[in-house]
Amino acid sequence: MTPKTWLIETDELERELEAPDIVVIDATWYLPAEANNAREDYLAEHIPGAVFFDIDDIADDKAKTGHMLPPPEKFSSRMRKMGIGDGQRVVVYDRQGTFSAPRVWWMFRVMGAQDVSVLNGGLLKWKAEGRPLMMGEPTPRTPRHFTARRNLDLVRDVDDMKKAVHEKSSAIVDARSAERFAGNAPEPRLGLRAGHMPGAINVPYKQVLNDDGTFKSVPELKEVFASAGLDHHKPVVTTCGSGITACVLALALGEAGYLRTSVYDGSWAEWGADDRLPIETG
Repeated sequence: MTPKTWLIETDELERELEAPDIVVIDATWYLPAEANNAREDYLAEHIPGAVFFDIDDIADDKAKTGHMLPPPEKFSSRMRKMGIGDGQRVVVYDRQGTFSAPRVWWMFRVMGAQDVSVLNGGLLKWKAEGRPLMMGEPTPRTPRHFTARRNLDLVRDVDDMKKAVHEKSSAIVDARSAERFAGNAPEPRLGLRAGHMPGAINVPYKQVLNDDGTFKSVPELKEVFASAGLDHHKPVVTTCGSGITACVLALALGEAGYLRTSVYDGSWAEWGADDRLPIETG
């Protein structure tokens, strides 16, 4: 059953921090060109009790592109070791406000978890409000059993996208900047063509966020997607550079009432690297 919202506010989380069934996850991730180290930043400061989720490590080792979804067995094993198990409430945040946390929110949902939410505004808002922080490693959590039941309705692969492009069966929404979408700016990853998938719609992910990193209100989100020409009755697939900010749009679409939304896991890192696949510019 879909909850009323996938978001949790900072004041609500602070009240719940000591609850025995809640797990807080720091899902900070940086683009390869950035010099930051997410784990070091986590150790320097994080929400009390939060555990660090390494997006690049909890991934498919055999995939040609980075941080693609891991097999369910690997995800379950890593969650057990992190002390995250069945029946717990998971809250995910990142340092940037809203950037990589929705990726981990989506990963949990693909693996069958339902009680997972994103901290609205992330660590940026938490710190701005003077809420508590801690440094260093948290107290190790007791290993717990995590049952992964992969929900294939939430993820699309390259073959699904070929079909979507050919049959126009789903709306394809690209979260990259307008310049990258049009092919007027270079891709941050080497070896990728410039442009977008034929028929795709561009909704840069920052359009669904406020300046403080929080999500816009539901009426505002509905207006963003309606203005882009999205139809509530048609399935939507989100895509981006490598499957990170596509999940920001997926969460925003969920908040706006688009219930048939999935994410193209390989995104442009996969599509743009294959010369056999069609692209458009402009």
